This record gives sequence, structure tokens and C-alpha cells, in this order.
Amino acid sequence: MKRVAILISGGGSNMVTLVDSMTGDHPARPCLVLSNNAEAGGLAKARARGIPTAVVDHRPYKGDRPAFENALAAAIAPHGADIICLAGFMRVLTAGFVTPWQGQMLNIHPSLLPKYRGLNTHARAIEAGDNEAGCTVHEVTAELDDGPILGQARVPIHEGDSPEQLAARVLKQEHALYPAVLKRFAAGDRTPITLG
Repeated sequence: MKRVAILISGGGSNMVTLVDSMTGDHPARPCLVLSNNAEAGGLAKARARGIPTAVVDHRPYKGDRPAFENALAAAIAPHGADIICLAGFMRVLTAGFVTPWQGQMLNIHPSLLPKYRGLNTHARAIEAGDNEAGCTVHEVTAELDDGPILGQARVPIHEGDSPEQLAARVLKQEHALYPAVLKRFAAGDRTPITLG
């Protein structure tokens, strides 16, 4: 049984879908929910589900990213994680943290990578005149929003869509895609899947 640490910064909706999927014959179980924000709403949701939580506030480490990442690693270590899932974790991680976890760390990104790495993905897709958008689950590498793609889900962009309307449709697909990819990944299957 694989042990999964989930890193969040906010409400934790993707974390909740991951945690709630890890039951029955699922080959993994959650071992920790960790946030860089003590006020993150997802921490209470994790505690309500009986999952250990931890906070490593990034602000005291301003200007010293390696020290922040060392503190993250120290918080994760006692829980024996085999896999790390980034689920709305709004800090860029450097090679110093990522490299030891290469092949064991997943992220979900709200675009059809390789399009629109970084932020403001929905507005950028609309501004570009794209007719579809979506989300991608990928293995994390030292390059931002890079790494092997393990799954994508597509949604149409409607005429007159606002970034918020598009984001809401994409989020529904995130909640379907991420648990599906994690289950396969934890079982050793890295074949990419497509939804939508």
C-alpha cells in the first residue's frame, strides 16, 4: 500500500477528491496533508477525515527557498510518504526538493500542457481564441509545469466565457482526472489517460 502526502495552499478541493478516492481496493492511502498556509481551508477538511496535517509557513523563509524546502522535507519524512501529490500548492519547488522525489511526485495543472504553463491559464486560453481548455496531471520535474503527462481532461470554451466560468468547468474535470491518474500511478501504471 503506497502512502500519499498531499500538499495544498487553499481550500483543498482536489485534495478532498484524492483522499475520498483512496478507499477499498485503491493501492494507496493518504498519510499527510501539508500546507504552506496555516489558514488553508483544506487543513480542516483533512483533519475531519482523520488525516494528519502539518503547516510549513513559507513567509519566515523569504529569500531562502532551500531552507523552506528542507522544512517541507522534514515535515513529510516522519509520515513515510511514497508519493507526493501537489494539489493547489502555490509554491514553486526547486530541483533541490524535486530531484529526490523524481518519478514519485504528481501535480495537476489547469491547462492542456504544454500550453499555458504558470498562472492565469483560463484567461490566457480565452484570449488566445482557443476552442477548448482543460487540465493535466503530470510528473513533477525541476522545470515548471513540465514532466511526463499522465492524464488530460478537455472542456469546451464557450463564446462569452469568463475565466471564472471556464475555471469552474475545468475544476469538475480536475476532480475526475486526478483521482483516476493517482490510482493507476500508485499501481505502477503510467500510461496516459484522457477524459472528456
